[in-house]
Order: sequence, then structure tokens, then C-alpha cells
Amino acid sequence: MATPFLINRKDVVLVKPAEPTPSEILSFSTIDNDPNLELLCQTLYVYQANPTSDSNASSHAESADPVLVIKTALSKALVYYYPLAGKLKRNSDGRLEITCNGDGVPYMEATADCALSSLNYFDGTDVKIGQQFVFDWPSHSAAGYHPLVLQVTRFSCGGFTVGMGLSHSVCDGFGAALFFRAMAELASGKEHPSVKPVWEREILVGKANSPAGQYPFDFISTESNTEQKCKIMTESKEDKNYVPPLSSLGETKSKEYKNSVPTLSSSVTYETDAILHECFNVDAESIRTLKKRFAEEAAAHGDGGESLTEAFTTVEVLAAYVWRSRIRALKQNPDGNTILCLAVGIRRLLTDPPLPAGYYGNAFISAVAVSPCKSLDQGPIYKVAKMIKESKKAVSRNDQIRRSIDTLEAFVRGNRKVDGGGAAFVVTDWRQLRLSEEVDFGWGSAVNMIPLPWEMFGYVDLYIFLPPCRSNPAMEGGVRVLVSLPGAAMATFKEEMDAIKKLSSDNGITHC
Repeated sequence: MATPFLINRKDVVLVKPAEPTPSEILSFSTIDNDPNLELLCQTLYVYQANPTSDSNASSHAESADPVLVIKTALSKALVYYYPLAGKLKRNSDGRLEITCNGDGVPYMEATADCALSSLNYFDGTDVKIGQQFVFDWPSHSAAGYHPLVLQVTRFSCGGFTVGMGLSHSVCDGFGAALFFRAMAELASGKEHPSVKPVWEREILVGKANSPAGQYPFDFISTESNTEQKCKIMTESKEDKNYVPPLSSLGETKSKEYKNSVPTLSSSVTYETDAILHECFNVDAESIRTLKKRFAEEAAAHGDGGESLTEAFTTVEVLAAYVWRSRIRALKQNPDGNTILCLAVGIRRLLTDPPLPAGYYGNAFISAVAVSPCKSLDQGPIYKVAKMIKESKKAVSRNDQIRRSIDTLEAFVRGNRKVDGGGAAFVVTDWRQLRLSEEVDFGWGSAVNMIPLPWEMFGYVDLYIFLPPCRSNPAMEGGVRVLVSLPGAAMATFKEEMDAIKKLSSDNGITHC
């Protein structure tokens, strides 16, 4: 249990760009305009006091105030990322726009009367505690609301946290990382960010050329075009069961699915209990064991198909295992179908035209795998990882990416959502963002980085793979899995995750 503490918060101030910036109204891409991305994503970065042995750097860290250092760096960064100092809103036709007016970024200074070690550097810390180190700044003004807010909190040990709230409509994880690195570079004395930010959201605007009346959720219908039994509905603030539309082209279906009735599985626990949030540690040895067991299982089934000429990746084996654990924990109806949407970045995939290096808008699509719950629960789990691998390949070509964005444009204009009842969920991998290793404001790299649960896809439909906390050397090379589930399901899910270390073999054939 964490040590009780008090936080002293000062009044919020608006940090403006250090120099005059353009006054203009900017539009957004098709992906940015997905209404389900229109939320403030809150992430906490944790920095220890004086982690370096370098005397000059140590002297700087001892004398400098992180609140002032980051405040100054923010002001300088807003000269380049000036849209973040403006106001965001939806215009009369429902499209997003941002008014670049130099209004500034809400910035809060706070002090906590405890050491970071007493909170275990926020590794496994209760979500309610973490939420005290970030804040929201809602606005009911017709001019819109702030897309970015920051809270910097000092601790008695000399360490500090940076709590950043950033609109997902404006940046994806990669874009947020570009901005955060730019602040750190400017704080270290550089005159300019190493990567110049680029807006150019028109590059990813789709053509909305889907046939009239065709749902963009082709992965739910069967080969025979059986009437879809999912519920398509108009946009609703209360709808929490959304399936990302970008997935319509990156689908991979199990053989059992192709002959099944196209209904989504229901869950008896999905909305029956309060939501719990937990971060599960999967160490490097457990990941190696999973990969080995999956490969052995494939060999035992005589599966030497083309997709298995490549070894399973960490994302593929973890996503497969988490997917099965999730449907068991939620007690999904075995006769229904379940959908996994894996967020896939397109910055390196898109070639015509390519995205500029400094593009900081949303640039991802979804690779989708679909399976009946019964076969997912009882069938060979290596086939699930194989399906995920194939779904990633299905969205790797330039033409497929463009068609997917066109499909989403039709979806956005049609204002449609899918009520999946918990049958569909999203996995996103933050490990490649390298936010905890490469962002140094003068106190060394962050010891931890943790996203606080967002009300995206109804909480329980979003799973995030994270790098390990650097204060835990036993987790080097491992992965943390951030999960939100109804209380009635969390205990079962925890049992499934604990079982990774207890995988058994039977006559040389392993069973996951």
C-alpha cells in the first residue's frame, strides 16, 4: 500500500509560444476525424533525482527546477508545434478544426510531500493515485477546447513527474513522442528540434468511395453475404462498444469463422460490474517460453505454412494469449464471434506519397483477426498468433492502406458505430515509441511511463503493451500489459496471465 501523501497544486497558467506564431485554421485527416479518437489521452512520465554520475549534469539537476525547465521548454516547443497552443472543435459539418491563435497550453505546478520510491515509481500503482498527477481543463466555449495540458509535480526526493494530457485527434503515440522529444531537446539547450514538425493532414484524407449502403465492416459478414447481425447505430456519447472502422481491409478469418453465423459474441460480465485497471508484468523468460511453445505446437500439428517461415513476434504471441484470456475472463458466448484489432503504424508503409518524417497526426490502421469464441478458447493457440501475423501482412501495401482510409472516410461521413458488446477489442504497442529511454530534460531518462486508462472504446476494449519500468531490473526485456476489465472478470484474467509461467508439457507436446 502506498504511503499517504498530500499534493499542493498552484493555479493553472497558460504557457504561450515563446515567439509569434501563424494565425490560421487547420483541418484534420480522415483518421484524426474518427470521433472515437476525440478524447484527452493522459500519460504520466516519472523522473528520478540525479540519476547520472556526470558532475556537470548532476549539478544542473540539483540547481534547476523541473517545473521551470519544462515550462520554458514547452514555450519554445510551441513555436514549432503552434497548433497545440490553439483551440480544437468540430465545425458545423462535423469535421474537426483547430484555431491557431497562440492562446497557450494550460500548465499546472504541483508539489507532493512524499518520495517517488514510496509510490514504487508508479509501477503497479493504483490508477486513482496516478490520476492525481494529471489534470483536465474542459472548456464550454464556442471557440473550442485546449488539445494539450501539462502538470509537473515535484517530489520530496528531488524527482518529478510530467503528466501530459493530449488530444488523440491531434496526435497518435508517435506524434506525441515527437513533441515530447522536441521539448526535451529544447530543454537541453538545442536551438531547434531535430525533427521539424509537419501538419499536412490532407495527405491522409480519404475519398469516401465505398458503395452506397455498404457497411465498412466487411469482416463481420460471411463469405455468402449473410445479413449482418451486428448493430450499426448513429453516434452516441453513451456508446462504449466501438470497433475501429479502419479494420475493414486488414481482416484475417479463422476457417471456423468462414462457415459460421456472423454474430458477435455477448458477455455476461461486460457491463455488470465496476471497471478495474491493472498492469501485468510479462518477463522476458515468459515471452521466450510462449514463443517456444507456440512454435512447438505448430510443429506438432504439422503446420509449416508460408506464414510460419517467419518466427512469431512478441506482439503476436502476447496478443494471441491476451485475446484468449480476455474471452475467458468475460465469459463470452462460445457460439459468437470475437474480433481483435491490432493498431499498425503506416509511417514506414505508406509510399505514394510518403509521410514526412515530422508528421505528428494519427497514422495507423487496424489489422483485424476474427474467430469464433469456441475455437479461440479450445483450439490450438498458435493458430491465433498465425492469424494475427497474416492480418498484419494484409494491411502492409500502399493500395490497401489507401482503400482502408477511403472506407473510414465513408464511415466518418455516415456517422456510424458498431455495438459489439465487448466482442471486439484493440491492442496497441507503445514499446517502439521509446518514450522512457530517449526523453531527457536534464535528469536522465524517465524511469517509468504509464498511460492512465482512457475512456476509449469503453475502457475494456483497449489493451496497451508497454515497456517495463526501469526501476525493476528483473523486467528487462519484458512487456507490461495494461488492462481494464469489469471486476467480475479481472480475477479470471489474472489467473490466465499467471499461468504463463506455469505452462506444462505432455509427452513432449506443449499446450498453452
